[in-house]
Amino acid sequence: MEQVHPRSPAFAAFSVNAFFNMDDQADIATVEPVTIVRPKKKRPAAKRQPRYHVILWNDDDHTYEYVIYMMKKIFGHPETTGIKIATEVDRTGRAICLTTTREHAELKRDQIHAFGRDVLLERCKGAMSATIEPEVV
Repeated sequence: MEQVHPRSPAFAAFSVNAFFNMDDQADIATVEPVTIVRPKKKRPAAKRQPRYHVILWNDDDHTYEYVIYMMKKIFGHPETTGIKIATEVDRTGRAICLTTTREHAELKRDQIHAFGRDVLLERCKGAMSATIEPEVV
């Protein structure tokens, strides 16, 4: 008798035949394989976290160079973006530096507050002011 691997289909047929003492293959009905199709579970749609703007507020105690340097260090903005933000905050009184999740916005706001004074101006007493506000969709 030849050796048959226990996980092979031949072993299953062999073991059934040996158990029921069915040596005659004509007595065994052939069974087609059945494919079981299970319905896929629908995942709930991922909820998007609310977004918040980091707002930089204007004052007369910081230079353009300070704002450009701060945008590069804190946000990784290129110099051209730093110039645009510095111009906007000077012209309109405020500028959106970044729109992100609440936790990230709070971190960036705190980094602006901790950035320190503008060493190019004697009258500068400390860092610029920043706030966060929800994005209006």
